[in-house]
Amino acid sequence: MSPPYRVIQWATGTVGRESLRAILIHPELELAGVVVYSEDKAGLDAGELCGAPPVGVTATNDVQAMLACEADCVLYAPRHADVDEVCDILRSGKNVASTPFLFHRRSSYNEDRDKVEAACQAGNTSVLGTGIHPGFLGMVLPVALTGMSRTIDHVRLEERADWSFYDSPRITFDNMRFGYPADQATIEANPFARFTADIFGQQVWMLSEALGASIDEVRTDHELTIAPESREVRAGRLEAGTVSGQRFCWTGLRGDQSLIEIEVLWTLGGFYPEGWPTPRDGWTLSIEGDPSFRTHFLSFASLGRREVTLDDHVQAASTATAMQPVNSIPALCEAEPGWRTAVDLGLVGAGIGFRHPSVWRPLD
Repeated sequence: MSPPYRVIQWATGTVGRESLRAILIHPELELAGVVVYSEDKAGLDAGELCGAPPVGVTATNDVQAMLACEADCVLYAPRHADVDEVCDILRSGKNVASTPFLFHRRSSYNEDRDKVEAACQAGNTSVLGTGIHPGFLGMVLPVALTGMSRTIDHVRLEERADWSFYDSPRITFDNMRFGYPADQATIEANPFARFTADIFGQQVWMLSEALGASIDEVRTDHELTIAPESREVRAGRLEAGTVSGQRFCWTGLRGDQSLIEIEVLWTLGGFYPEGWPTPRDGWTLSIEGDPSFRTHFLSFASLGRREVTLDDHVQAASTATAMQPVNSIPALCEAEPGWRTAVDLGLVGAGIGFRHPSVWRPLD
């Protein structure tokens, strides 16, 4: 293959709109099509879906037509991931850069792993799962920092996020089950919690592989806390007595020794339980070894412009999530067939960078 790489944007939600905007201005990419799930979006010009001028590509909900479309890669970004759908895309001869899942082939879902690998071989294609977290922060950044290490004893990544500012009732309440009774939000009771447990755990397996940890297992711990009173949040109303905090921890163990830990501390309504760790908002990566490192990461809409809003800053994380797969597409299209990781592709930098055009109108 050679640029421009023809790309289909698959889904145009919060993340998909951002990746679509980037595909349209990326010097090595060309938009080949857009798949939408909503009847309201079908038939609209791709530019209209992401705040750009018309580009002459019409969005469709005809999946079969897009599978038949000539393209090099699909940027797959629906809220609800479907492994069979991805396998159909791979078998059709298109590589897949995915944001919702498929971060590492070592998974509790062995049947899905085998299906994905078989689809890659059938279509002579590759698949990559990446984003901000899971993605860059849990896979790329730790490996990059350890390039300055002589030895490594322990890796720990902590995420602290207050979901009160996130304006998505579907994800906050329906998927994550904040605002639900605790017995309905456990890993056992909530399929989305099990899905979350798997995709974050995949990062631990990838780091073990990349850093030579040779772990035996990834242990998942999940703790819930309850709102002491009712609160209004961006996504709706949190009732007293329902889930207001979720703490996941994924621990990579070799024997009984913890070598790699990824912990997320998610709350809603401004409540923060006593006894929980108290890292700063954002992501804190600590590497104990010779030498040891610590770095803290936050994403912003801007560090200098005064007119940006809280919504702009929240959206910046979605932009960062979208840009990892967008910028990875050229390397993915040139990769050997199979399930690839960020480490397989090597350093991925900004494909657009300083070459951006004038700013389009803001997204609604």
